Amino acid sequence: MTEVPPAPLLLASASWDRLVVFGFEIHVTVLLGTLYLAGAYLLAVDPARRKYGWEAEPVPRWRKASYLAAVAVIFLSLNGPLHTYSDQYLFSAHMVQHMLLMLVMPPFLILGVPPWLIRRALTRPAVAKTARILTHPVVAYLAYNVTFVGWHVPAAYNWALLYHNAHILQHLMFMAVAVMMWWPVVNPVPELERIPTGPLLMVYVFLFGIPTTVVSALITLSDRVVYSWYELAPRVTSLSALEDQRLGGLLMWIPGMLIFWVAISVVFFRWTRGEYATWEGKGKGGEGKPPQPGNGLPSAERE
Repeated sequence: MTEVPPAPLLLASASWDRLVVFGFEIHVTVLLGTLYLAGAYLLAVDPARRKYGWEAEPVPRWRKASYLAAVAVIFLSLNGPLHTYSDQYLFSAHMVQHMLLMLVMPPFLILGVPPWLIRRALTRPAVAKTARILTHPVVAYLAYNVTFVGWHVPAAYNWALLYHNAHILQHLMFMAVAVMMWWPVVNPVPELERIPTGPLLMVYVFLFGIPTTVVSALITLSDRVVYSWYELAPRVTSLSALEDQRLGGLLMWIPGMLIFWVAISVVFFRWTRGEYATWEGKGKGGEGKPPQPGNGLPSAERE
């Protein structure tokens, strides 16, 4: 195993594109991007909301926490040790990074945006038309899976590791199509709803996991190193390049699929709750409650 010289532990150092604080490497572009995402959000949901009268009720703390948690996931995934090991040494670390950006961050980001803010954006016809196209289940399905599979082709994957700008493009595409994919599942506003909560939405989530499973299985079961970058990288663990590749494939395969199954379970219980409420209303002699907007979540909870 090749020894990798430890990075010097500095209180702080800087160059034009990165900062190192207490040994934690921060990319300036990622820092600026996440500060913008957090700052613009906090400005919109509090000072701007009050000043322009966009909404009387303040945004619940859980929504703010959800959005800021998503921004924190982006920051921690693209900086520090995880990013270093992903880029330079370990395929398995890279898969953890991609799972955080594509399977963990997007639902928290979408849940954190208050419905009234989305509706304000949708008042612009061009925005509304674009949003309806991008969040259409078929468009989201194709965009997510073509992007996911395409970037895992060895030539494209190695190219992204060789050229930093290509790697930035890869991550931006991953996050964008992941938000598109998750939108029909989370969907904070009924104006963009295409698939109501129920069996069809569960099938949608299940189908999303199939290409991921196929790619993960091919990587895990391969008897050779698929990505030459990691075959040539210094070994920083006792795992060989092939063992690290198999670990990365398994991480994408098993925990990745578990996230999809958790999403299916949430959709199922959300649907049965709505069905039970309707049945209970009929049982008490009423006509039952009308269907709830936005994938079965009561409107009061959505605000």
